[in-house]
Amino acid sequence: MQPTAYVQRRQMEGLDRARLEDHQLQRLNALLGAILPSNRLYAQKLAGCQIPLAHLYDLLQFPFTTKEELLGTGADGCFAANRTYPRDRYLRFHRTSGTRGRPLTVVDTAEDWRWWLDCWQYVLDAADIGPSDRALMAFTYGPFIGFWSAHDALLARSVPVVPGGGMSTVARLELLAASRATVLFCTPTYALRMAEVARQRGIKSAAFALRRVVVAGEPGGSVSATRARIEEAWGAQVVDHCGATEVGPWGCGDHEGRGLRVLESEFIAEFLSVDTDKPAAAGELAQLVITTLGRYGCPVIRYRTGDLVRPTWELSGPNRFVLLEGGVLGRADNMMIVRGVNIFPSSVEQILHGFPEVVEYRLTARRVGTMDQLFVEVEDRLNRPGRIADELRLRLGLKVEVRTVPLGTLPRHEAIGKRFVDERR
Repeated sequence: MQPTAYVQRRQMEGLDRARLEDHQLQRLNALLGAILPSNRLYAQKLAGCQIPLAHLYDLLQFPFTTKEELLGTGADGCFAANRTYPRDRYLRFHRTSGTRGRPLTVVDTAEDWRWWLDCWQYVLDAADIGPSDRALMAFTYGPFIGFWSAHDALLARSVPVVPGGGMSTVARLELLAASRATVLFCTPTYALRMAEVARQRGIKSAAFALRRVVVAGEPGGSVSATRARIEEAWGAQVVDHCGATEVGPWGCGDHEGRGLRVLESEFIAEFLSVDTDKPAAAGELAQLVITTLGRYGCPVIRYRTGDLVRPTWELSGPNRFVLLEGGVLGRADNMMIVRGVNIFPSSVEQILHGFPEVVEYRLTARRVGTMDQLFVEVEDRLNRPGRIADELRLRLGLKVEVRTVPLGTLPRHEAIGKRFVDERR
């Protein structure tokens, strides 16, 4: 009898490093054999490289891929330049938000979309979601990938889905209560926003049937203070997830809440030291580089994601996929060096969400002379910014200007939070 898909996923998680790398090498060579030479981007980039690879470390001979390369040029430039097949082969259409430049349109074949759903099953396993659950999807259902693949992955395991697109927060709260949904899918920022509106309207957590909140889109799900705040507000366990339109659903929250696991059965992860751009050691701050193994229609090979992480490899236990402690710590273009100290917006979030009286905040980075400077605005029920400044100085090792603003005056967000304003550029 063939093992079930669930058993196969558990077996993959438990592989030792040598067997896992053998699996990755076989998958990578199969992908390269299938996409070359019809994938014009990679036929050009990999010309002269030895293929198939004899060892996984031979991947280091390949050049990196950047988002600028995927954006493409010319009349067809709105579509990702890494397509393998003619356009009529593609079924799914999604687009990046464009918050970091020109939006990128990424398309997927039916087979690739099936792969997306298979990757999502790891996340649903971690959240222990099954047919007895009911999931409410609190996202826009626009061209941004959002939770589209989660929606279809839930249906694939016979979990009823309640779509919550195009609704106000109040309407979503009413739908959440009326549907008796047991799982909420949203960004960490929106989970907190929904809880805030529920409190304002006097709606108690007992009105809901939630037991899980699955979050993605920003680091908060792996920021312990943010995760604790969401869990306290909803009386439900938070499960983190990470992915990208151009890459796929590559990360799943660790069962113990320590960070994210890279789904190494479906992705090859490399880690480049921020200081040297060489392979990073365990626990070292590194930029994440990803190669997809199952997305043939729009593959990415050695893609520099821009995400900053700290990898740890475990040699025993039921899950030996690489662990990113604390999840995605930030992005390379958001990292600030303030008086010699590396600071990420997520580090400030961890501290501020540790104050239960802080309702909302905004962090601004400015260049003063040749130095980066931080300024923090907070909605603080106690109106005592000094204690917050003291904690920031203690935890970050530098002085940060903190000022309070009236409650309800800072922006609220119904998707990815925009609490970091970078004026250095």
